[in-house]
Amino acid sequence: MAYETLLYRVAGPVATITLNRPDTLNTIVPPMPDELETAVQAAGADDAVSVIVLRGAGRAFCAGFDFGGGFHHWDDALTTDGAWDPGKDFVAATAPHGAVPKFMSLWRSPKPVIAQVHGWCVGGGSDLALCADLVIASNDARIGTPYSRMWGAYLSGMWLYRLGLTRAKEYALTGKPLSGSQAAEIGLINAAVPFERLEAEVTASAEQLAAIPASQLAAMKLIVNQAYENMGLAATQTLGPILDGLMRNTPDAKRFIELAEHEGVRAVVSERDGPFADYSQAPAEDQPDPRHVIEP
Repeated sequence: MAYETLLYRVAGPVATITLNRPDTLNTIVPPMPDELETAVQAAGADDAVSVIVLRGAGRAFCAGFDFGGGFHHWDDALTTDGAWDPGKDFVAATAPHGAVPKFMSLWRSPKPVIAQVHGWCVGGGSDLALCADLVIASNDARIGTPYSRMWGAYLSGMWLYRLGLTRAKEYALTGKPLSGSQAAEIGLINAAVPFERLEAEVTASAEQLAAIPASQLAAMKLIVNQAYENMGLAATQTLGPILDGLMRNTPDAKRFIELAEHEGVRAVVSERDGPFADYSQAPAEDQPDPRHVIEP
């Protein structure tokens, strides 16, 4: 099928899903979550496919949900007559057609998923990447949840389940980003390598997994997933998007989005992140190298 927001291709035993909105750092807009789920299901139904790779085109994996222009991409799901509708938001947060359940198609797929992360992997983009089974990043990638400071809450809960209590509290409260190297060091992701080696590293990992019988991969993925689901993953993923809806509609949050709408995203993130001197407000050496680009 034709996709608006991503590319899907199969080469040998590997299906590659490439988020393809490079001009906006692959920010999430409709119908990206739906198309992601459709592509994952296509890979799952293809007997020739053993492994799925998820990556982003251009300078970033994914810079989160697109809130430029006042977040109006999502009006149909969240507003009534131009005003926030908490009932609609609740349904969107908890129903199978919500964004997080679509992200979790990566988790539910019986075939292993490798997220190939470079550049910015922040906000909802980090929630998306961490729903994969293995995450391999470039050393200079930046992974974080700036929404911890304003206008959001953990969505998938994967930050919590991948980190211990000490680190989970630290990053939940500060929202500070990690480089790919730092994320690997604390166990948030599996590995970090120089950008020049990223694609080869992911390819090698995919080929190793593809050498294992599909039934064996499915069984081992299922037992690990079940252990974490028994820890209350579903309840966390219900509460997270509900809190996210509330945090998007406090007086502070409404001022935040109005500023983004009228003065642009750059102005609002400057105000949010300036005191921390990180994300786009960080020195150049603490940001992803803009020369590191993934071709679609």
